[in-house]
Amino acid sequence: MKEFDLDNWNRKELYQFFKSYDDPFFNLTTTLEVSNLYDYCKKNDLSFFLAGLYLSLESANEIPEFRLRIIDDTLIEYESINIGSTVLNDDNSFSFSFFSRKDSIFEFDRVGKINLNRQKEKKDLGANEGGDNIIYCSFIPWFSFTSIKHARSIEKEKSGIPKFVFGKFFNQKGKKIMPFSIEVHHAIMDGYHVGKFLEIFQSKINNL
Repeated sequence: MKEFDLDNWNRKELYQFFKSYDDPFFNLTTTLEVSNLYDYCKKNDLSFFLAGLYLSLESANEIPEFRLRIIDDTLIEYESINIGSTVLNDDNSFSFSFFSRKDSIFEFDRVGKINLNRQKEKKDLGANEGGDNIIYCSFIPWFSFTSIKHARSIEKEKSGIPKFVFGKFFNQKGKKIMPFSIEVHHAIMDGYHVGKFLEIFQSKINNL
């Protein structure tokens, strides 16, 4: 990681404006067309859950703002970020599991399945192994949604770690549509960056 060149950033004034907010996060909910992702996972015996994590993570890594964090009041840029997600336990409680970035969707799936099995065997809440160079993710496979609100600890979230939430996909005119929520720190990025992320993410799904 390295200190970000704030003085030559076109968002310097916006960064200074929003970082002092009591709640500087904004949340957007949209939909993804995941028919190709579903078919690809079926054809290649991949976990739909892990494939979604992998593609969202790769998309986020392509945008510098998704790799920025505020640490000790300093804007830091990570070279690469990982992802952590909620995992459903056998007793219908949940824990957290960490997934590091891999070179391919197949390697991510292989290692991810091992991590999932280990987490279920441990039967504890799980730790944030990734530090701040991570994205927090949740899957809600029981229903679709049009908005979402997260539990909040402002002090713990000052670094600006993004949050992703995947919902249950539904069929619409022969296509599989999935709700997707994204929450980010407004001092670090704007709607433009979220839009670029969604464009890249959907393109990766379409081009599998």
